[in-house]
Amino acid sequence: MALSDLRDTLALERTRLANERTFLAYVRTALSLLAGGAVVFQFFSTRPSYMAGAWLLIASGGLVLVLGLSRFVRVRAHLNAGTKKAE
Repeated sequence: MALSDLRDTLALERTRLANERTFLAYVRTALSLLAGGAVVFQFFSTRPSYMAGAWLLIASGGLVLVLGLSRFVRVRAHLNAGTKKAE
């Protein structure tokens, strides 16, 4: 294996790991938003304006999770397609 091939292989692996870290950041953010919404529901369930905010937090958490998963799958497919072309 030539040195340039090794560099390319390692760069691809770093990119894959970065994609996984980014996905985990999306999951962490989504869970934080969902937990925030649950806390507002628990402690402020008698105030209608806070309930709207709680629903907004929960919907935002779900949206962030879906977007993060979509991006992760799209980037992974792109990386795998590039790997198959190189072989």
